[in-house]
Amino acid sequence: MRKVVFEGNSLEIIRQMPDGARYRTGHEIDRVQRDKEPENWKPFPAIGQGAREIRIQVDGQYRIIYITKFEAKVHVLHVFSKKTQKTRKADIEIAKHRLKEVIRRYR
Repeated sequence: MRKVVFEGNSLEIIRQMPDGARYRTGHEIDRVQRDKEPENWKPFPAIGQGAREIRIQVDGQYRIIYITKFEAKVHVLHVFSKKTQKTRKADIEIAKHRLKEVIRRYR
């Protein structure tokens, strides 16, 4: 089973989610830990190669951006609520910055 590493304030944001969304997030991350695909996800190449976005649609719209290509770990790069169809540039930049930090640690 893969270890989960929460980058930045990702874990704190998850803890602040409504109960249903938090439960669903935990379930989806557990699937990724066990090398299964999340139930609702898409690749997110704008963040970087291998980045994926889990889409949570419980008690609102939430997104979990993660990557699994470093060692046997799930790096949760960013978690945010989504209010529009398009992902905010600020959220993309946060995830990109955190991915760069992860890459730096593995060099």
